[in-house]
Amino acid sequence: MQIINEGSIKLKVPKTGKISKKMEVFYNPVMSLNRDISVLLLDSLDKNNMQIADPLAASGVRSIRFLKELNKGKIKKIWINDYSKNAVRLIKQNLALNKINCKNNKKIKINNEDANLFLLNSSGFDYIDIDPFGTPNPFLDSACKRISREGILAVTATDTSALCGTFPKACLRKYWAMPKRDAIMHETGLRILIRKIQLVGAQYDKALVPIFSYTKEHYMRVFLVSEKGKNKVYEILKQHGDFNNAGPIWTGNLWDKNLCNKIYKNAISHEIFKNNKELLEFLKTIKYESKIDSIGFYDLHDISDKYSIKKLCKKEEIKNKIKKLGHQASDTHFKGEGIRSDIGINKLVDVLKNK
Repeated sequence: MQIINEGSIKLKVPKTGKISKKMEVFYNPVMSLNRDISVLLLDSLDKNNMQIADPLAASGVRSIRFLKELNKGKIKKIWINDYSKNAVRLIKQNLALNKINCKNNKKIKINNEDANLFLLNSSGFDYIDIDPFGTPNPFLDSACKRISREGILAVTATDTSALCGTFPKACLRKYWAMPKRDAIMHETGLRILIRKIQLVGAQYDKALVPIFSYTKEHYMRVFLVSEKGKNKVYEILKQHGDFNNAGPIWTGNLWDKNLCNKIYKNAISHEIFKNNKELLEFLKTIKYESKIDSIGFYDLHDISDKYSIKKLCKKEEIKNKIKKLGHQASDTHFKGEGIRSDIGINKLVDVLKNK
């Protein structure tokens, strides 16, 4: 075991050379940004006294960060669960390491159950975080059943090879949609994931609306608010369709733009996050691209190859030219050489050819 720092907490985690599900207790330092954003998002919501569930807690890092870093009054009660007895033992050690007393603490409940049984045996939560190793599929049904009205369901998927089209049959089998391996495959895959979650929720008359979504490193992540009612579900289902010879996908918004603004604003003033350049740049990019209502983005290198454009201007110049034509344009977090814009492809090609 070794003691490391993440955010404002200390954590005892296994020493390992390779991150895998064979680890005695799973911990992935690469996912620290995932947890940073979870903290910022919850603090940016106008919700207090939340009942929070962490069904796949592993080392307990996410729950402990919530307890230490969320604004006062955010948490009414947090359930920290893992199927592994070793994980539960480590969770208790990590709580103690951070001077959090879990004995006779009405705010904290530690469970040692299968994640699905834990959720199904509960009466419901305002926030459920599904962050597994691989596909979230085995946990979606129980999570959708137990997310409360106006509750937030957070879902991570690390099986991006299926969602992005490397294994299309696996995507059809697991996500009920055909992916496409091309320049915009990460956005397509994210929209396939969202639709799958929404279909599971629809069975229980829950309309799951994305409020913040992104891809990063080896994973996809989405936060959805649960709205109850058959008519709201129908409105969600109307926004499922094909795009770019892939799908069906979610064709609606990936973000609540006001929430994106608030998350970025909170990050730049937060003592823990204000010096994290990678996080701030990432959130800033999403803040700007969330303002543009478009499905997909343009990969400038891909378009220059397709249309035999031998020399491209700098990206900032291209964005400025698009704006002068009365369209919106921004960077996209999905790809460094990408631009999100509401301009049509023919007009964009003219811009790239300096016509």
